[in-house]
Amino acid sequence: MAFEAIQKVTQTEESSRSQKAEAAAQAKKIVSDAQRAGKALVEQARAEAEEQVKAMMAQAEELAAQQSRQVLEGNAVACEALKQEARGRLDRAADLIVGRVGKD
Repeated sequence: MAFEAIQKVTQTEESSRSQKAEAAAQAKKIVSDAQRAGKALVEQARAEAEEQVKAMMAQAEELAAQQSRQVLEGNAVACEALKQEARGRLDRAADLIVGRVGKD
């Protein structure tokens, strides 16, 4: 009977070691899977953030281009008005010069 008891204790110890080893392996796998999933989530978040930044940059560039066009158009109109005003003054200046030269 003692031999059977020793065998039973030995088998129980062996089973316990086997279960511990299996539990440790499962724990390592769970940690590894969690780390892999975490890295995947970080990469996904990074990729999404990069896409958002690209979209925001494109939007900002388009807005800047629109504002630039508006400023250029406004300056072109102002320039044309100044040219017209200068042409009107040029005619008056020419008349004044001709009038003064004619008096001499």
